[in-house]
Amino acid sequence: MKRYSAFSLLRNALSHNRNWRPAWRSPAPKKSYDAIVVGGGGHGLATAYYLAKEHGISNVAVLEKGWIGGGNTGRNTTIVRSNYLWTEAALLYEKSMKLWEGLSQDLNYNVMFSQRGVYNLAHSLQDMRDIERRVNANRLNGIDAEVVSASELGKAIPYLNVSPDARYPILGASLQRRGGVARHDAVAWGFARAADALGVDIIEQCEVTGIEVKNGKAVGVLTTRGSIASDRIGVVVAGHASVLAKMAGLRLPIESHPLQAFVSEPIKPVLDTVVMSGAVHGYISQSDKGELVVGAGIDSYNGYGQRGSFPVIEHAMQAIIELFPIFSRVRMLRLWGGIVDVAPDACPILSKTPVEGLYFNCGWGTGGFKATPGSGWVFAHTMARDEAHELNAPFSLERFTTGALVDEHGAAAVAH
Repeated sequence: MKRYSAFSLLRNALSHNRNWRPAWRSPAPKKSYDAIVVGGGGHGLATAYYLAKEHGISNVAVLEKGWIGGGNTGRNTTIVRSNYLWTEAALLYEKSMKLWEGLSQDLNYNVMFSQRGVYNLAHSLQDMRDIERRVNANRLNGIDAEVVSASELGKAIPYLNVSPDARYPILGASLQRRGGVARHDAVAWGFARAADALGVDIIEQCEVTGIEVKNGKAVGVLTTRGSIASDRIGVVVAGHASVLAKMAGLRLPIESHPLQAFVSEPIKPVLDTVVMSGAVHGYISQSDKGELVVGAGIDSYNGYGQRGSFPVIEHAMQAIIELFPIFSRVRMLRLWGGIVDVAPDACPILSKTPVEGLYFNCGWGTGGFKATPGSGWVFAHTMARDEAHELNAPFSLERFTTGALVDEHGAAAVAH
């Protein structure tokens, strides 16, 4: 890895970065590719990277209508965990967790993955029963999980309100110590740079306006930069999957909703873990810059807006102040909304479609960021071999007609 002296950094800074080499190329689109990935977010870039690295398919184009890191990848709360209830989901997310644990080394890029632990709080006896059930299920699948008492929580998180007189008293929690957070834009940049180094063309400002299908087979895409041919097309456009599916004459069983979050002004380090509560409906961590990162639930209405409604934010603030009264005077700095697509069973779609050569990766709902490397890994396998890997086989489109759903609504733990 190239090293820079303090003088070199200063010289480049004063030159307004004119002499810095771009992290990835900006090529003009070719007329055809062996594979096209529509969507330059984390999942799409990971798919392209693993197509090249694991399957030797490097003549790949990633088509992004905006800029890398400008979509949902940069509009989330960066939580990573794998403690899902059902085996099918747990094993998929655990694959992702294992990739996270070596991702910075693999990409030669610091994605700032911090395994600071994730707590899911319980406020009732039923919450505790659910937590114990999930912890036992995790352990049976070889995933780290433990039950923590209220007194242990008070010692581990000093500013958490564990008083029995609280409006929603905390009875305990589950803890996944390997869980944590990562830097969202660094993940996108790291995958983009690594994919580019393997020969993948990353084409920004290139919106797909149509999917060409002939005799039941995908043959290419229409874009704002011309038509591009390929008989292998993977669509990874969180929030807009139904729009792209319609271009190919498909209708997907998903709904799109705004998902909101906000950050506070920077404060000194006070919270070194992630705390989530489904009962009061909020979750919180502290970023490396000192900001408190707070997430809420999805807005109930369908839409593609990136602002959301104020009552959701107000409810999340009430939840966080209930859990951490010391934050009541901290000022909010900014808020944003992402667009999530939700399937009926709160699990993703990683699947072939009735159109030969057309594949969809969508429906992650509010859990997409944590699955980034694992999602790309299994989707690359599906695109390269035209068959599902055993990890994503349960998440095919056919499950909505056979009834073999994987119901993870209970493990969503608020929104994440």
